[in-house]
Amino acid sequence: MSTQKSAPRKMPFRPIQEIQKSIEERLKGVKHKIAIMSGKGGVGKSFVTANLAFALAYRGKKVIILDADFYGPSIPKMTGTEGQRVYATPEGLVPVTGPLGVKIVSVDFMLPDDETPVVWRGPMLTNAMLELLENTIWGEADYMLIDLPPGTGDAPLTVAQMIPNLTGAIIVTIPSEVSQKVVMKSINFAKKLNLPIIGLIENMSGFTCPCDGKTYPIFGSGGGKKVAEKAGIEFLGSIPLDPRISECNDKGIPFFVEYPDSPAAKAFLKIADKVTKKVEGSKEESS
Repeated sequence: MSTQKSAPRKMPFRPIQEIQKSIEERLKGVKHKIAIMSGKGGVGKSFVTANLAFALAYRGKKVIILDADFYGPSIPKMTGTEGQRVYATPEGLVPVTGPLGVKIVSVDFMLPDDETPVVWRGPMLTNAMLELLENTIWGEADYMLIDLPPGTGDAPLTVAQMIPNLTGAIIVTIPSEVSQKVVMKSINFAKKLNLPIIGLIENMSGFTCPCDGKTYPIFGSGGGKKVAEKAGIEFLGSIPLDPRISECNDKGIPFFVEYPDSPAAKAFLKIADKVTKKVEGSKEESS
């Protein structure tokens, strides 16, 4: 893989059907592939991806995170794996293993340092993503969560179309009026791709003050449910605000692992159970 100074190497021409078949073969051991999407940046999509992965792993699932946000990879920081490196073997690239056995692949593991930008045009991004998908040893897994770039433009479209047999998409929003308007674009984006929508998660839903026990809707309230009802999709749940989330993200500590008994971690477990039930037809009970 390459960085700002070295674009993805030019490969001999191969028919796209051959590449797709090779990628499908590589991913044959992954049962369910779920794209995590948002209509805009700043809603905590990567945070939701990382902690939903940990919640699924806590429930005994084998999980992979593919950090497909090449221009702003933040999954390594949120999973406590920043600074690690994937390494190459004759069989392919070996993912980094994070907490709870979650495997992680991110372009950030291939950059020389944390401040190196990825300056690629669309075709370079496409080539890099194809290389990553085709040359990684994905192995056996119950779930692959794909942290897509924000928005509904070329980058998320390219990534979504490259991954074969996507199970569906999860949409992330926050309660604010602006986010409510934008999230419909993500929903319509998924529909245009004929990608089933598993449901919607509302992040930053409210802050419960430890002093008086009252919940304050800092970014508004009920927005996620309203959008889900309007779009006819399932509302998977709300993730409350917690000052420790920001602290963990800044320090590179996985929030779910550090505070498994927090209201936010318990919300992730309930959402993980809903996702499992919907995707697998499981009868697991939420705790």
